[in-house]
Amino acid sequence: MEENPSENERGIWKLSVDGSSCITGSGAGLVLTSPDGWMLEYALRFGFKITNNEAEWEALIAGLKIAKHLEVQKVEASSDSQLVAGLASGEFKAREDSMAKYLFHF
Repeated sequence: MEENPSENERGIWKLSVDGSSCITGSGAGLVLTSPDGWMLEYALRFGFKITNNEAEWEALIAGLKIAKHLEVQKVEASSDSQLVAGLASGEFKAREDSMAKYLFHF
């Protein structure tokens, strides 16, 4: 028996998110990849004022909702935002209300 089963055998889906905000608008992208390599790619555009970190959160929440709709059992998510990753993993504590509100989704 293999000591370290592959992600495919463990049924782990990968969720990668990235968000951005500037004066002209904000948006995010997400890629949800199945254990066998099937990919879903989404682009999100927000019609409200949002920060870069909030855009990352919105993408993460959207990706998790999609995974739930697909009845995915295991998801490993990644974000290039150290703040979002730290808050989602419980490594960081939210100091701002704008970040704390997103923790209710977990």
